[in-house]
Amino acid sequence: MNSINWGIIGLGKMARIFAEDLVRVNECRLYAVASRSKEKARNFGKQFPAEKYYSNHLEIIDDTAVDVIYIATPHSAHFELAKQSLLAKKHVLCEKPLCLNLRETQELIELARVQECFLMEAIWTRFMPSTKKLIQLLNEQQIGSLICVEADFGFQAQFDKNSRLFNKSLGGGSLMDIGIYPLFLSQLCLGTPKTIQALARKAPTGVDSSCYMQLDYSNGQKALLKSTFEVNTPCEAMIYGTNGSIKIHNRFHQSEKIEIFDSQQNSLQVFELPYSGNGYIHEIEEVNQCIMQSKIESDLLPLDFSLQLAKTMEEVKRRIEVT
Repeated sequence: MNSINWGIIGLGKMARIFAEDLVRVNECRLYAVASRSKEKARNFGKQFPAEKYYSNHLEIIDDTAVDVIYIATPHSAHFELAKQSLLAKKHVLCEKPLCLNLRETQELIELARVQECFLMEAIWTRFMPSTKKLIQLLNEQQIGSLICVEADFGFQAQFDKNSRLFNKSLGGGSLMDIGIYPLFLSQLCLGTPKTIQALARKAPTGVDSSCYMQLDYSNGQKALLKSTFEVNTPCEAMIYGTNGSIKIHNRFHQSEKIEIFDSQQNSLQVFELPYSGNGYIHEIEEVNQCIMQSKIESDLLPLDFSLQLAKTMEEVKRRIEVT
């Protein structure tokens, strides 16, 4: 394929930021967009621009000229839209979390493999220059053997029972929306936990307004993680090792700065690692490359990684009694 035609379903704030980066990437174009609102689809399509705009999600899925669909709807719509896209032999990049629960995640991954279509959870952090540098430093054992990962992600959100953040039917809650980032980092650094403990504060709608997690590993390593809609937190991450530590500066999921400390917490080196555009260019380029190489999953963010992440989130939800 010399050029890849992208489609976008769900035209909110997230899709707009993504589209700004998509039009900057070579070897692809924004071909079609879809929203339940015809006016919204038309305005969005003209702004970027897109060749086609639809007011029905099934129409963009049925468009044979669309190669890959980016799903940016509320969490509750991810599974069905991704499923219909895969059944139509469309490649899919779906916003995180991939699905609301483990069962849906397993079904979607199995379908992608049967259909031989590319599928990836849109965890853009994985493709950031800062993340690639972190992995390099860990592989080089710059801080020795890993002991603990600490990460927080929190911002103060005004309670609105109908908003996607607090509405249970839309997959609301801090864990589903932003807690996935600390969990992603712990899994990237430490792998699969042996045991999981979690506590939460609940919003009136029954979703977690704050979630506190401790993950324990078979070799004694730990991860201490937090997500919250109740307060503004540093949004930083620390990776501790036997010979020092690594700090991923604010906001750690899209950081442009990593710092190494020795065991006495003396700063040794600072890496400035700017990302391109809004930060989504790296993720888009990965998807394009995989599709051009006829891959059905990314080597950097494979489907089994998303499956394990879904298993961990399922256990956290069980612990905090959120369904």
